[in-house]
Amino acid sequence: MIDTKVAIVGAGLAGLYAARLLRAAGVDFMLIEARDRLGGRILSADESGQPSEDGFDLGPSWYWPRVQPAIGALVAELGLPAFAQNSEGDVIFERMSREGRHRLRGLAQGQQSMRLEGGTAALVRALAHDLPRSKVLLGTRVTAMALTGDGVELTIARADETPETLAVNRVIAALPPRLLEATVAFTPEQDAATAERWRGTPTWMAPHAKFFALYDRPFWREAGLSGTAQSMVGPMLEMHDATTASGRAALFGFIGVAAEQRAALGEEKLARTCLDQFARIFGDEARAPLATLIKDWAADPLTATPADRAAAGYILPSDAPWVTGPWQQRLALAGSETSPSEPGYLAGALIAAKRAAAETLGKLETVGFRFEGKHG
Repeated sequence: MIDTKVAIVGAGLAGLYAARLLRAAGVDFMLIEARDRLGGRILSADESGQPSEDGFDLGPSWYWPRVQPAIGALVAELGLPAFAQNSEGDVIFERMSREGRHRLRGLAQGQQSMRLEGGTAALVRALAHDLPRSKVLLGTRVTAMALTGDGVELTIARADETPETLAVNRVIAALPPRLLEATVAFTPEQDAATAERWRGTPTWMAPHAKFFALYDRPFWREAGLSGTAQSMVGPMLEMHDATTASGRAALFGFIGVAAEQRAALGEEKLARTCLDQFARIFGDEARAPLATLIKDWAADPLTATPADRAAAGYILPSDAPWVTGPWQQRLALAGSETSPSEPGYLAGALIAAKRAAAETLGKLETVGFRFEGKHG
């Protein structure tokens, strides 16, 4: 049996930030992640789809420091270099298949979209840098949580499926509430209203897929195009320049085809259809990429549940408690979807993690634990 003060379940941005705050407070913790990598829905990958320090963002790409001060402050604190999303040049609009493309003059953005050099995973690498490796369990699923007299007993399963137990005083669940409800058995069970709320909360990005085409140069810029396009024809509904800070050229689009249709088409056919659309919009050079990438988040079992395969609306922020009943004293939720502001976004992950860490630290203090350092 492993014994620690706090278990943080999920090592995406929220889990990593919660770990940073607990470590600053001198609290013993274990960070548990089902994937074999850190970052969760943050994934910056190379042309083969593998994590890279100069990758293309298959998950979230942008942040807006002026309207999302939490993420802006963390980027500054970590000293991460950033650059503006390319917006110079005209934009393209496809209205109907029988019409040609409409070329429109680009407009200045009210809030400049920013990207990180090295991809959004630069945040993950920076937060992980000071984490002791002994405090991180990768490739480890939490399958059950049970209240005990003095804490929580977690059942965990590693790659070989051998179950182990982890005894903790408190738990921070830093994953989407819908995924938590679908994958973890609770004893006692969450009350019916709480479980229903978790199930009914859409997981950000889970129904979506992104397509990337990588090129030897950003040829669309030579034609005076920004790389931004919107389409009512499809298969992609919205497209952007994905060229990295180092100059690796790419276009990407959000695929508008539903998850079930994507699965039926298969990646090869879907990629050809997307390249056809890029060629319609940006010219024939788009048909000959160096490589293509598709990330279908709905097909990722560590992100999506069957309920996420249908498109969902925006998450409505709420101050209502995410945990009720006997679990309220031992469990705090930190997934971005639970944030009272910017839910689903990178900023929301930080806000939710800070709230969960503060709640956890406060409850540990009330039962007599003492800490070194500050709460962050």
